[in-house]
Amino acid sequence: MDAPQCPGCRERDARIAKLERRVAELEALVRDLLRRLGGNASNSSLPPSANPPGAPVPVQKKKSARRPGGQPGHPPHLRQLAPPERVNKTVRFVPKECQHCQAMLPKEAGPNDPPPTRHQVAELPELTAIITEYQGHARTCPCCGEVTQAPIPAEIRAHSCGPLLTATMSYFAGRHHVGKRGVEEIVEDVFDAPVSLGTVSALEQEMSQALAPAHREALAVVQQAAVKNVDETGWKQAGRKCWLWVAATQSVAAFVIHARRSWEALTVLLGETIQGILISDRWGTYNQVPVSRRQVCWAHLKRDFQKCVDRGGKAKALGAEGLMIVKKVFKAWHSFRGGGCSRDQLQDRLWPIARRLDRLLQRGCASSDHATAEFCANLLVLGEALWLFMIEEDVEPTNNHAERLLRRGVLWRKNAFGCHSEAGCRFVERILTVVQTLRLQQRRVLSFLYETLRAHRAGIKTPALALE
Repeated sequence: MDAPQCPGCRERDARIAKLERRVAELEALVRDLLRRLGGNASNSSLPPSANPPGAPVPVQKKKSARRPGGQPGHPPHLRQLAPPERVNKTVRFVPKECQHCQAMLPKEAGPNDPPPTRHQVAELPELTAIITEYQGHARTCPCCGEVTQAPIPAEIRAHSCGPLLTATMSYFAGRHHVGKRGVEEIVEDVFDAPVSLGTVSALEQEMSQALAPAHREALAVVQQAAVKNVDETGWKQAGRKCWLWVAATQSVAAFVIHARRSWEALTVLLGETIQGILISDRWGTYNQVPVSRRQVCWAHLKRDFQKCVDRGGKAKALGAEGLMIVKKVFKAWHSFRGGGCSRDQLQDRLWPIARRLDRLLQRGCASSDHATAEFCANLLVLGEALWLFMIEEDVEPTNNHAERLLRRGVLWRKNAFGCHSEAGCRFVERILTVVQTLRLQQRRVLSFLYETLRAHRAGIKTPALALE
């Protein structure tokens, strides 16, 4: 039957078609908003603190019937005594007479006497900064009347705070996220050394310059590493959104703040030619790295399957089966990591699970639920990147290592709301690099900052950050 030719009918049909397109757009918008409304810490990257009011209650462990504290038969964890060279003062209690027959006892220990019991008490000395005043005196010549002034050396006038005090101020900022006003108050109240807010800021920048070689060293290490974890989180510079990136091995972490969450930022962190295996989430930027050199995070995958369950409908069954697969993967991995099976046995356990997941995703691609179909299709493309941890040494199935290291930056952002300047961002990425790397290596942060600043002021090579 021919289409109606009258102008009114054509106008009506065009209007109906336009309204149908609009309804489809609004339905898609509603579906997207409902998905966002259902997001919480269990099915997305939202932290528990950002859960909406209607979110499921986090799983609570059953209260143990045991009393708090050490349990009967548990070996005591005694406080470690400081070594003898660290002891400043020793007070000896020597018995004078025998508690049995009251005979006088010798002052010095005999060959059969047991070693003394030991108890140490740590105390601070009076925390007053040592303030040295340098004076340039003048003298008048008795012969010609000329006044000669003795100059204060330029290397002394260059600094108002010594390297240890300056390093301590940066330690408070970079390790404990104390703001500049807080650092100013600590120095004045605890160390009785008056400083201005501008001095705190200037010394922070001096420390940033001193740490620049260590930061370059850490970047070089992670760029050349065979395996590295990578992650990113939001940051602020003068109110503008930017991104704090981290790349880490098991002993070195490198941070970079960049304006973009893009390939450009990733190459600043890892170099123009990215080497080695990346462990990361499924953010699109990482897709430019070959799948054969990627391991995607199964912890994120678990949350995505939970999101399918929470969405309900046709997605629920797929999500439930996906969660069962995730549970089996982690069970096998924990057994391998704990020494319960070899790598060959790990592969024997996981290959059937990999095939089961592949079949599940194939079915999911045909789902009428658009979000589920898209999720499954994306995972199928990344198939090889799901299982690299089975084969490669030092590759884990989650990106928890990078997320734990990035957590310190997240807390800093929440406390300080980012930075006001480019120079402030450079300090943050450098001090975070040093602090987190030293923590991975179980080295002391303050000592490294002090030695680095002292070398920087002397114009000599600063200490190495990466272990040989």
